[in-house]
Amino acid sequence: MAAENTGPARVTFGRGYNVWIMAIDGTWRRSCLLKAVSANDAELTLEGSIEGLNLKEFFLLLSSTGLAYRRCELVKVNGAEIDIRFLSTKGGKTKKPAARTEGMADA
Repeated sequence: MAAENTGPARVTFGRGYNVWIMAIDGTWRRSCLLKAVSANDAELTLEGSIEGLNLKEFFLLLSSTGLAYRRCELVKVNGAEIDIRFLSTKGGKTKKPAARTEGMADA
């Protein structure tokens, strides 16, 4: 049987990579291990309970200071393992500033 390859390449970490998930409003934060990641999704192993947490939207923090993060949503829960999908920003990719042509001839 052929392996299913429908999305971008996924990188799998042997020991995992320490990351955190945090509520959009910052009311909770949980430690977890990043097991695999691609451009669109990731697989995490939680180190605590997610019972009672709103996982519709949350942040995946890649640094302890929270300077590197992605906005996510929950896709699937399997015990302590969860699959998440990265959400795109409202504007999509950052836009390049438009070239200014107004007033250029006056200079």
